[in-house]
Amino acid sequence: MTPFPIFPPSASSVATEMDLIYLFIAAVSAFFVVLVAALVVFFTVKYRRRHPSEVGADIHGSLVLELTWTVIPFILAMVMFVWGADLFIRLSKSPANAMDVYVVGKQWMWKVQHPEGVREINELHVPLGRPVRVVIGSEDVVHSFGIPAFRVKMDAVPGKWTTLWFTATKAGTYHIFCNQFCGTKHSGMIGQVIAMPPQEYEAWLAGSRGTMTAVQSGERLFSDLSCITCHKEDSTGRGPSLVGLFGGQVQLTNGSKVVADETYIRESIMNSQAKVVQGFMPNMPTFQGMVSEENLMQLVEYIKSLKPRGAATPAVK
Repeated sequence: MTPFPIFPPSASSVATEMDLIYLFIAAVSAFFVVLVAALVVFFTVKYRRRHPSEVGADIHGSLVLELTWTVIPFILAMVMFVWGADLFIRLSKSPANAMDVYVVGKQWMWKVQHPEGVREINELHVPLGRPVRVVIGSEDVVHSFGIPAFRVKMDAVPGKWTTLWFTATKAGTYHIFCNQFCGTKHSGMIGQVIAMPPQEYEAWLAGSRGTMTAVQSGERLFSDLSCITCHKEDSTGRGPSLVGLFGGQVQLTNGSKVVADETYIRESIMNSQAKVVQGFMPNMPTFQGMVSEENLMQLVEYIKSLKPRGAATPAVK
């Protein structure tokens, strides 16, 4: 298919299966389109009126025929549904050992942050054979982060984070596109993923490492924004302690419980009154408009790193 590239390269662990389900649905649809069209032509010719006085014979139907054209399409539809649902569920939850990367869409570029402190613009370096979870945000309008060769895409929505994950299987450079019209320069909002063998990726990471990791940058912001005055480690502040927060259950004033994942932490920073922790007053100010998406991601990385001594990192994805 190289001279006629109907599909982009298949360079991720799900790319081939994604193509197969697409081809299966397309083949079934094409089969029935041809079948119905052929039957229409056949019956039009076979049962045409041959003279003005001709009257068609009564038709009493056939139970076998009715069951046949009901059961077979039903089975095919269920195969599509189950196959597609299984693939969707697997793509919606990243593996526990996935490497986190943060991506922010902004008219008209993609800004990338690695936990080690490396930053990129319109480029994303990833190692082969290792799951990569991409946490996606937007600073302005709706964008969509898509990598055709990996058969994955996800909208970047202002005011919330979305995620996707992939495992690159072939070394190379692959396109990144914005799949949602986002303004006059939408067509120029492109980038590339560089998939590298693990040794080369580690060498690139070491050569590109920033002066501060995402956790260190988040710790500095935590201090600069005076968060440290209320969220004390010994729980003596006006706000709850954040040590061991990530991945745990949080009891709210309304009696409900939520999991302290990235979405909860982000919302608590940007809209502190949305979910107030039981036993505390709603005194925390909102940081809406004061903290950029990039800074939010750094703050969340720092809060995720606050664990009790000797505790393991919880696998919340």
